[in-house]
Amino acid sequence: MNTSFPGRWIGGVTLILGPVLMCAGYLLRYLGTVTALTPQQQAWAEAQPFAAYGQLLAYTSEPALLTLAYAVFALGAVLLFPAFVALAQQVGGALACWGAALLVAGLFARLYFAGADQTAFQLTEAIGLDQATNAIMKEYVDISYGPWRVPVWASVGQYAGSLLLAVAAWRSGLFGTARAVMLLLAGGTWMGVLKGASIPDVLVTGLLCVALVPLGARMPRERPPVPAGRPKVLSW
Repeated sequence: MNTSFPGRWIGGVTLILGPVLMCAGYLLRYLGTVTALTPQQQAWAEAQPFAAYGQLLAYTSEPALLTLAYAVFALGAVLLFPAFVALAQQVGGALACWGAALLVAGLFARLYFAGADQTAFQLTEAIGLDQATNAIMKEYVDISYGPWRVPVWASVGQYAGSLLLAVAAWRSGLFGTARAVMLLLAGGTWMGVLKGASIPDVLVTGLLCVALVPLGARMPRERPPVPAGRPKVLSW
């Protein structure tokens, strides 16, 4: 029996829940910001050089909703770790392994950013919005880059890894062109501290659900698919 990590059940479940929760996290971050801020506050936030200003303001208005949004987003990142490993195993080959490894590095960066987000939100409760905003924005670059810039370099893995894994999945025949492009587009979403979400973020992550969820649904009850070879340019 094949007992390699993550296995059929863990891999299948996380291929379903990981992208779904990530998409839900993007949606909640977008709706949370729109709900918490008045039109005047949204206009002010959009005029600022960083999204962090608006996110901190939104948190002080709707702390429970913003906490939910950021928590669901972080949980999605956690579950995508075994999901990407399972996908690479289904694809097979060195290119897929490199792609998954880089994507996982990007997920680790997301968790660092999630910790910075939570710290910033709690700081608004401890010292107030104005002082917290001033303190955070004064050190925003160093906070975002992390110690020795390890998190920001790890975040590059998302973009490079999604490209490698998408190409590997297409070459193997596991994904046609459409699903490979969906995986690639989802890898282009933003990384960083206190970032706001948009409708395009929700849409491209929804495409990731379309690409991964059917694969996850059949994993527990079927043997891994046999790669069919490179598909046609126009293929699913």
